[in-house]
Amino acid sequence: MKTIGLIGGLSWESSVTYYRVINEHVGRRLGGLHSARCLLWSFDFDAIQSLQRDGRWDEATRLMIGAAGALQRGGADFLVICANTMHRMADEVQAAAGLPLLHIADATAGRIKAAGLQHVGLLGTRFTMEQDFYRGRLIARHGLDVSVPAEADRRFVHDVIYGELCRGVVSAAARARFRVILGDLAAAGCGGTILGCTELGLLITPDDSPVPLFDTAVIHAEAAAELSLEP
Repeated sequence: MKTIGLIGGLSWESSVTYYRVINEHVGRRLGGLHSARCLLWSFDFDAIQSLQRDGRWDEATRLMIGAAGALQRGGADFLVICANTMHRMADEVQAAAGLPLLHIADATAGRIKAAGLQHVGLLGTRFTMEQDFYRGRLIARHGLDVSVPAEADRRFVHDVIYGELCRGVVSAAARARFRVILGDLAAAGCGGTILGCTELGLLITPDDSPVPLFDTAVIHAEAAAELSLEP
């Protein structure tokens, strides 16, 4: 079994999901008392969030590279960044650590194409929805059509992620607004929607959407578990 190097704390609320899903998946595959071999570097997310907010991505990249190096020295065989937004520096992290990196957008695109879908919606932080590192990868590398909500809805989604979900707050009011946003994406022709923030699955369930949802935290964690079991 390979050792998974998890870069988490981005936020810790979703890192819990990764740890649970990875170990559940390995347990189902191997039976008995089996669980995953993994290392977790967990950031103090307040520092990371401040760098994101201020656009200090070079400093954030240096921190991510440091975490990857610590995992590499600890014996990790491959890396998993437990957040969509921090895949902005995925290439730099992989190159510096000298380890394979399981990209969250690639794992998600594989699940979307397996479902036979072409046009999907994308929800996440404003960085993930608006910058090219994520949406552009889905389009250029995987040939998907990707739509995002209107500007006011993007701002709302972003604010709920940082103001509520990363703090462990799950509110009925936020869920109600998300249902409207999901309905609008479906009405615009999206056959499914990507929950492109690893905290969104804490709030949104398949019952909240008229089309299939792709929870990136669960998809990424399951892909990591499968990769850890490959020869």
